[in-house]
Order: sequence, then structure tokens, then C-alpha cells
Amino acid sequence: MNDIAVEIETGGELQRVDVPDNIALSLMELLKGMEIKGIEGTCGGMALCATCHVRILSAEPPLPPAGDEELNMLDTLPVVYTNSRLACQIRLAPGQQQIRLCVP
Repeated sequence: MNDIAVEIETGGELQRVDVPDNIALSLMELLKGMEIKGIEGTCGGMALCATCHVRILSAEPPLPPAGDEELNMLDTLPVVYTNSRLACQIRLAPGQQQIRLCVP
């Protein structure tokens, strides 16, 4: 078992948490558990609400690309960035070493 370093930029502050790579959670579930402001996850992780919108600043290894459902939901947002993702669609899985993100 290894840890995934998750770094969150929000409100001008940086928080870091190391989570076991076998935690079997989505990034949204982790962020909600940390009570990160701006992460609601209203739909429960089904890519139906975009209330877990984040910007991925870096990831090692790179995250898999967004799927069609995620891209369609991101298209409904008034502001989208090239690195926008839905945290509910990102699994914290073995092999992931680092994710750095900000909450827009």
C-alpha cells in the first residue's frame, strides 16, 4: 500500500492530505469528508450536478481523460477551464501518486 498526496488550493491556502491508495473513494468523497468549501456533490457522484467542479493542476501519473457524461456536464457550467474535472469522476486508486487541484 502506498499513499496518494492530495494537495488542495482553496481561498489562497494549500492543504495536503496523504491518503492510502486503497481507500476506494472518489476525489469528491474525500473532499466532502474534508469539508472543502465549494464541494457539495449534490448528485452523490453520478456526474449529474457539477457541484464538485475542480481544476486539476497536476497529477502523477496523469489522470484518465474525462468521459462523455463528465464532459457533457462540464459543458453546462458558465465557466470551464481546460483542466476542469468533476471530482466525483476521479477515483483514488492504486498507482496514483499525487493530485494537486484547486476549487474554482
